[in-house]
Amino acid sequence: MNSRHSFLIGLSIFFALIMSLMPLPFSFEPFRPDWVLLVLMYWSLAVPHRLNIGTAWIVGLLIDLASGSPLGVNSLTFSICIFVTASNFQKIRNFSIWQQAILVGLFLMFYHLMQFWLNHFLMDVYFNPQYLWPVVTGMLSWPWIFLLLRKYRRHFRIR
Repeated sequence: MNSRHSFLIGLSIFFALIMSLMPLPFSFEPFRPDWVLLVLMYWSLAVPHRLNIGTAWIVGLLIDLASGSPLGVNSLTFSICIFVTASNFQKIRNFSIWQQAILVGLFLMFYHLMQFWLNHFLMDVYFNPQYLWPVVTGMLSWPWIFLLLRKYRRHFRIR
């Protein structure tokens, strides 16, 4: 039963990886939500004993390899975000879904600012306000992701 639950969680992360790597029209690309981080945050809130910082590190490394970004940038930023959500999961669970969306928006902003900071020092990238559009789209998509993954978790009895 344990391996089945881990497989189902991994399957949802795999679909999030596909959605994050799927090509979009050029005009929609800046608005792409951070699907993988949103799914990782959901699982770290719902079943924190199943998803840990190591999982976030490995998934971030896979995104680094697949997207061609500097190795370790997504790993580090995913790990820090998942550490914060997993260490505060009992408090965050008590918030309403809209309050959670605002908090997730703050985590996404923290993620993007950390990513910018690391990329700025590694590749001399300069800040563009469009860089924060995924924060808005991720915050707006959180209630739908939360409800979808909760239904998935309850259907397959993932604990």
